[in-house]
Amino acid sequence: MAASRLNMRNTTLCYIEQDGAYLMLHRVKKENDLNHDKWVGIGGKFEEGESPEDCLLRETREETGLTLDAWRYCGIVTFVSDEWGTEYMHLFHSDRFHGALREDCEEGTLEWLPRTELRKKELWTGDFIFLDLMERQEPFFSLKLCYRGDTLTFAALNGKPM
Repeated sequence: MAASRLNMRNTTLCYIEQDGAYLMLHRVKKENDLNHDKWVGIGGKFEEGESPEDCLLRETREETGLTLDAWRYCGIVTFVSDEWGTEYMHLFHSDRFHGALREDCEEGTLEWLPRTELRKKELWTGDFIFLDLMERQEPFFSLKLCYRGDTLTFAALNGKPM
């Protein structure tokens, strides 16, 4: 049992919005990146002693150069994968921030994508589910997404299969 806990990780993901577009990260720079070639929001892994909000603010500053002034904690997404273990992702949305956007990010390429264009990009299948929940401003939710390789095999919202 102790070994399986080592494979569980906590992360944050934030969709930063401005003028109907999300600041997205096209993950194209890191080797052995489980998100390689995918478009994702801004975030990353917790460091020792961090709360979800601490991680959110640190990762946003590191990846984008921006400082969030306010945010909404949307829910927790549990990813279960046969290849990369279990991840608890704390999902956030923000449209209030300040600072200058970094021109270079070591994780990938930053780009403002209109919400309508995002649906045409390469995302994980389950990302469309939590994006819809976030955009509808559903109350705080728990979403479980199970993958076999890149294939979504199961989804449950607040403990109920979808």
